[in-house]
Amino acid sequence: MSQPSVILATASYDHTIRFWEAESGRCYRTIQYPDSHVNRLEITPDKRYLAAACNPHIRLFDVNSNSPQPVMTYDSHTNNVMAVGFQCDGKWMYSGSEDGTVKIWDLRAPGCQREYESVAAVNTVVLHPNQTELISGDQNGNIRVWDLKANSCSCELVPEVDTAVRSLTVMWDGTMVVAANNRGTCYVWRLLRGKQTMTEFEPLHKLQAHNGYILKCLLSPANRYLATASSDKTVKIWNVDGFKLEKTLTGHNRWVWDCVFSVDGEFLVTASSDTTARLWSMPSGKEVKVYQGHHKATVCCALHD
Repeated sequence: MSQPSVILATASYDHTIRFWEAESGRCYRTIQYPDSHVNRLEITPDKRYLAAACNPHIRLFDVNSNSPQPVMTYDSHTNNVMAVGFQCDGKWMYSGSEDGTVKIWDLRAPGCQREYESVAAVNTVVLHPNQTELISGDQNGNIRVWDLKANSCSCELVPEVDTAVRSLTVMWDGTMVVAANNRGTCYVWRLLRGKQTMTEFEPLHKLQAHNGYILKCLLSPANRYLATASSDKTVKIWNVDGFKLEKTLTGHNRWVWDCVFSVDGEFLVTASSDTTARLWSMPSGKEVKVYQGHHKATVCCALHD
């Protein structure tokens, strides 16, 4: 099977993962996933594998195969895995779970190599572009920086007490981090390198972005935009320079759970409880394509172009 140049995948509460032709909107492969729902999808940097974060395991599927079987299963979390991602060379994977832990997995060896205790359910984990720090956000409102060199928590902050941090996003150059919470608020910090090369957070902006939950926040690759996907059925696009609202993407008629930018930042894919995923043009703010095929809420999407 020849590798598509654009890999677009979605997962739904209907217990399937679907692969789509981005331009035509045709679903060309469906993986049945009966034993769990999928919370998050991520594609490896080399485009070879798709990771599905489930309950309580992570599974890796071959992007270029028609086999419904995973090539690898990672067990040791004991609850929903809510976050998954890869180091830039694809040597290791990180994950965060509602079991209160952040874990690191060596993709060339079985088992979990490291575990960090966050206590509260972890909703989101991102890797700093320096590849040596993980930043996690949890249900109790804690944001923690895990220093992989020192193997410890190097920084802890609580932007809003008892308000779950739903999503974190770090700028590609490592200069800014945004946290989105259950009250529709985004907290923005400038990231500074401290005396011991520790990351320090300098408050930059507080943005009341939505009236409902923010389920995902994402900075665009070109560092120009912040996208916020919400339970209010919209995705808002903010200009990072001053955090002014640029446009509101309307078309979904239920919660918008996830979004991902194309590598040039010109397009955005969204996933919604209305069962669809949608492709949007950033310059126009208009919907370009609707991906229909799931029977229940579409909760996550992954794009590698």
